[in-house]
Order: sequence, then C-alpha cells, then structure tokens
Amino acid sequence: MGKSSSSFCVIRFLTVLFAFLTGAFMLIGGGWLAAIGGSWYYVIGGVVMLITAWLLSRRKSTALVLYALLLIGTLIWGVWEVGTDFWALAPRTDVLVIFGVWLILPFVYRSVNAGSKAALGSMAVALIASALVLAYAVFNDPQTVNGKLPETAQNAAPAQPLSNIDDADWPAYARDQQGTRFSPLKQINEENVKNLQVAWQFQTGDLKTANDPGEITDEVTPIKVRDTVYLCSPHQILFALDAATGKQKWKFDPGMKPNPTFQHVTCRGVSYHEVPAAADAANSQPALCSRRIYLPVNDGRLFALDAETGARCPAFGNNGELDLQHKQPVTTPGQYEPTSPPVITDTTIVMAGAVTDNYSTREPSGVIRGFDVNTGKLLWVFDPGAKDPNAIPADEHTFTMNSPNSWAPAVYDPKLDTVYLPMGVSTPDIWGGNRTPEQERYASSVLALNATTGKLVWSYQTVHHDLWDMDLPSQPTLADITDKDGNTVPVIYAPAKTGNIFVLDRRTGKPVVPAPETPVPQGAAKGDHVSPTQPYSELTYRPKQNLTDKDMWGATLYDQLVCRVIFKRLRYEGPFTPPSEQGTLVFPGNLGMFEWGGIAVDPHRQIAIANPMALPFVSKLVPRGPGNPIEPPEGASGGSGTETGIQPQYGVPYGVELNPFLSPFGLPCKQPAWGYVSAVDLKTNEVVWKKRIGTTRDSAPVPLPFKMGMPMLGGPIATAGKVFFIGATADNYLRAFSTETGEQLWQARLPAGGQATPMTYEANGKQYIVIAAGGHGSFGTKLGDYVIAYALPDEK
Repeated sequence: MGKSSSSFCVIRFLTVLFAFLTGAFMLIGGGWLAAIGGSWYYVIGGVVMLITAWLLSRRKSTALVLYALLLIGTLIWGVWEVGTDFWALAPRTDVLVIFGVWLILPFVYRSVNAGSKAALGSMAVALIASALVLAYAVFNDPQTVNGKLPETAQNAAPAQPLSNIDDADWPAYARDQQGTRFSPLKQINEENVKNLQVAWQFQTGDLKTANDPGEITDEVTPIKVRDTVYLCSPHQILFALDAATGKQKWKFDPGMKPNPTFQHVTCRGVSYHEVPAAADAANSQPALCSRRIYLPVNDGRLFALDAETGARCPAFGNNGELDLQHKQPVTTPGQYEPTSPPVITDTTIVMAGAVTDNYSTREPSGVIRGFDVNTGKLLWVFDPGAKDPNAIPADEHTFTMNSPNSWAPAVYDPKLDTVYLPMGVSTPDIWGGNRTPEQERYASSVLALNATTGKLVWSYQTVHHDLWDMDLPSQPTLADITDKDGNTVPVIYAPAKTGNIFVLDRRTGKPVVPAPETPVPQGAAKGDHVSPTQPYSELTYRPKQNLTDKDMWGATLYDQLVCRVIFKRLRYEGPFTPPSEQGTLVFPGNLGMFEWGGIAVDPHRQIAIANPMALPFVSKLVPRGPGNPIEPPEGASGGSGTETGIQPQYGVPYGVELNPFLSPFGLPCKQPAWGYVSAVDLKTNEVVWKKRIGTTRDSAPVPLPFKMGMPMLGGPIATAGKVFFIGATADNYLRAFSTETGEQLWQARLPAGGQATPMTYEANGKQYIVIAAGGHGSFGTKLGDYVIAYALPDEK
C-alpha cells in the first residue's frame, strides 16, 4: 500500500512538473514572440497549461476539462494557420496530444484524482477529434498537385533531335549536348519497372582522404558510347567499364593533390568526341585518339585520352594535358576548378570552370575559353569581367581577376553553332559595392556565344546586382516547342535558384514566357545598393506568398516556437531581401530551388520533369574589425574549404555567415516539404502534377521513413517508357515514377548517398539504369564509391 502511494506521488509530481515547465516555456517564449509581432497562441496556451498544472497539483478533475479545451483550441488554431497539412499540424499538436493520452491512463488519473466521468469524457472527445483531423491530414496533402500529362496525338510528327545519337547510347552528360536528359529507350516501362534488379555493381576505390575538404562529392553522370561506360570519381580518376558487365577495361589517374582549402572535390562528368582520323590499314583498328574522352581536373587541368585504351593523346596540349591555369591572375590550386564536363563541337572545346565562392576579391578569372578539339590550341576567349571580353591577354598580362564564372554544364545548338552558358556572379557573392560595370554585365545570366569564334550572340540577366548567390546553377535545356499559334519556336529553358524557369528564344534571347520586372525589397548594407526590380518568370516554382511565422516548423512545439522567434528577429521581406548585419532570411535559399541537376525534357511530347527544393538559408554580414581582417592572414593560401559557415570575403567591408535555417535540434525551421518532383506541360507552361519526394530514413535520429519531401542534389532523367528516374534525395534511394501522374513505381536502396543524376543505355539488347552512389560530404549523406546498374531480369 505504501509503495503504491509512493508511486502515485512520483507520477503526480512528474505530471505536474511537465505541465508546469511546458506552460512556463510557452508563456515566456510566446510572450517574446508576441512582443515582436508573432502569434499570441503560445501566451494563451502557456497560461492555460500553467493553470492545468496548478489544478493537477490540487488533484482537481477540472484540470482534464481545461486541458481538453486547450487541445480543441490548439487543433482549431492549427487548422486555421496551416490547413490539413499533416507535417505542419504535427508539431502544433504532438506534445499536447501525447500528454493528453498520458493524463487519461488509469494509473495517472488515479494519481492526480482528476478522473470524473465528465472530465474523462471531455478528454476523450478532444483526443478523438485530434486523431480524426490528423488522420484526415495524412491522406489529404494540400501541397500535392494531382493531374495527368496530356497524350501526344497519334499522327503527330516526332520532334527532330538536334544531335544524331544512337538510341542505345548516352554519349554526353545529359545524353545530348542540348541538356534534355531524355532517352528514347522504352524496354523499361510503367508496367515492368517494378521488376528492376541489380545487374552489376562497380566500386571505384576512390574515397575521402584526410586531406580532402568537407565538400567532397560524387556527382558524376556516366556516359556510354558503343560498348563502354565512362565515368570519373571525386578525385577525377577516369574509369572505362564494359557496359554489359560493369567490368573495368582501364582507368586513368591524373594525380590530383587536393587539400582542405579546396572548396570542391568533385567531377560531374566527362565529354566524348570522335575526330576524323585514318584507320591503321594493317589491322583496320582506329588510329590512336580518333575517339577521345576529355577529363577536367579540379586543380585546373584538362586531359584528352584515347577512348579505347585510356592513353594520353600526344598531339593534344602537352602530351594530352592542357594547363587551364595559363594566364590566370591567381594560380593557387583549388581556387579555379573545372567541375563540369566541357561542350565539344566539331572544332572546339568550350571550357569554363568554378572559382571559390566568398573568399576574396583577388581570385581567378571565370574566363570561358575555346580550344582546338584536336590540338588544344587556344582559339578564343570570353572574359566576362573584361572591357573587351574577346581580347586574349598579351604575354605580360592575365585574365581579369574575379570575372563572373560558369560552373554548371553548358549546352550547344549545332544548327546555330551557339553555346549557352549558365553564369554565376563575381565573388565575393554577398556584397557587391565594389563591382565594376563589366563584372555586373553578364553575371547571373544566360550567356550565348558563337562556339567557333567566342563572339557574343546575346545575354539575358536573370538577377540584377546579385547579392544572394542566385546564379544559374543548372545546365539549361534546348527544345523546339509549339506555341499557342502552332508555330515552332526554338527555346532554351534556364532553371534558376530563385525557382524561376526562364524560357527564352535561343536565337535572340527574348523571353518566350513573360518575365516582367517586379519591385523587390530595398535597403542594402552600407556601401552597397540593390536593384529596384528583378525579373520574375511566369513559369516558376517560387513560393506564391512570402513566408510568415505560420510557416515555421519543428519536431515539437518547443523548437517550433524557437523557430518562430528566430524568424521574426531576422530581416525578411520576401525574395531578394538584401543581406544585413541583422541577419537576413534568404528564401529561396542559397542552395536554390534548382541546383546542378537541371530538368528532363521529352522534346517529342513537349513535357518537362523537374525536382524543385524549398529550403531557406540565413546570411549575416559580419563587419570588419578585430578578428575579422580585410586581408587574408600572412601565410594564408587557398580558399575557405566550405560553402557554408563563416566566409571571409576578403577585400570588402564584410565577411558573411551562411547557413541553412535550422532549429536548435538541427531540423529545418521551415515546414516541409523541402523537395518535390513535378511535371510541366511545355505547350501551356502549366504545372500538371507535383508530389513530395524523399523520406527521413537517413536524416532523422530514429531511421523512420516518414515521407516529408527531402532536399536534393541531382536531377531526373526521363524515358520513352513513360517512366522517369531520380536519386538525389537526402535518403539513400534511387526511385522510378510514372511520368504521366508522378506515382512512385519502384525504389532501390543504395549503399551510399545518390547525389548524382542517373543515366540509361542499352547493351546487347538490354536496357540498364545506372547511378553513382558515392554520397555528398557537405550534404551529409553516407559516402561511398559505388556505381550500380539495374535491369529487368532475363526472361526464362
């Protein structure tokens, strides 16, 4: 009897203590939130919770009645704020519902003597109402757009491809140099994709070393030509594999020596080209290097290798090696990094590269160069920060320091002989008061150059005076689209970090889909300025409304309340809110709604598959002062080794701190979803369907696969089998979806992160789907060295 009484006392004490502490937290935090213009709910809820705690301590049955009213009131408030979005409702109700269940457990309500039938009935009603609303929300996601893509007319003429590619091959980063990421193969289709199984697996052996930066990534999309698959690993080791078996034929190691100051260690892919060459008459074998692989290396080199053997092409550059640091104003390894495969025309290699973000005003040039495809001789330059971009510097001069760069893959129209480059911004990225008119001219633009001469054809700027690192991060896509009047228009689709997809006539650069200049927030940091307007494309995934504290999130009401307070203390007036010392919420964030994965376009059906994200960042300018010098410390070399955290921005009045907008528990402060897959009808530019993608299995402390919609790095590929494939998400899966409706049809567990874009090809009559699963260091996914091919089982 004594033990029972003692147990009841302990239970009552813990119950009252929990109610008191929760009430105090809600009252204090809610008071702070209300004082800065946020919701008053937490103040009211905190008072009710404290009264409930007092009543429980007095063993009053009215405690349950009052708590039931709090549950009902919270439910009404939650639905009023966010509707029936389960993941938005959950943190508003989870702690309170769990505590409500606790209160009606027999051993609990006996311990507090609060269990009259009326009180229990009120609690039961409140809990059942909460359960019903949450159950309804699970199956009625307001963020989902359901629809079905229109069928192509039976008598419609097939679209004429710009490049002649064998159906069985995938010879370029996006299969073609037009960036479509579309394959005409359809052996794998909606009906049988569920039967895919591992056909072969290859491990590169190239793993993170102690000398690598955090941003080591396996972002490669392999290419396939004839019977061989070619791919590069993070340290730019090139592998040639048998397409049917995955067995290694040869490999080439360029001997790159990274160090922790490199901002990136990654290789997105290699380029292929066949050059006219006489065959060896004696054995009818192709001459050395008549078929070539071009390999960019992060330390500023480009290799040309024989596709059959991996041998260097002796007539190219210096025994198959080209120095891309030549005439660079800064030649520190890792500050200029060609991370994406170059465009290859019949005569010219068009080469661009990344520079270190936010390090200093004394960095390499983002110069774009054209090299002879056979010899590597420099044919032309386009230096975006120079007064005369096409001027090749004399012997004693260099390219322009800190010219805007183009780091994502470019695209090429062979009929127009035009290469289209997605441009970045002059670094430092987050303060621009000292930029020259030349540095501003082509920044954050689509740049169209004649591929043979390097002369400007046109440019279109997607962000004016970019202070947010809102560069064009994706390879654009070229397609011929039928407009509303039935005319065929050659267009370029340029996905932007802002969520806009700019649709331009690729002959002229004029918008095909309107992108009106729209007023944006003003008030730049001291010494800087802000453009009064920015172009907003009418084809867009950007949020229709600005964020409010209603959009803040957390695993519980505690961290959600903290996120609401943090949000209200940041500067935020919508997209393009200027950076500030106060701290600015950047949404869409620096990671962007679109990243380097791009979109997939079926040019015949005129549809696109996209995978936009929605993850805010916070940028906070840090004025120069003690501990924050304007020049690098003596002896410092290299870059920052990261794209987040403290960024020095040497040479300008501010450093900057850049981070995702996270709660104290490390969860995003913006409610999910953070990632989607979606389809667009390109004839109407309407979003036909949109679905969440990705689970928390590999991100949460407890590996539960909650489908919340996860951030991604990587892109989709589409096929004529009416199925598309994508890895990319923060959980380790490759997935297949119906192109028509967005329904998930299949998934395969990957042994490491799949932050890469897959590809598909045919070998010996069998279609394969291949993805690199090597993970992403700064994205936080599991690292590995896998390349995995999937295929349908052989018929018995």
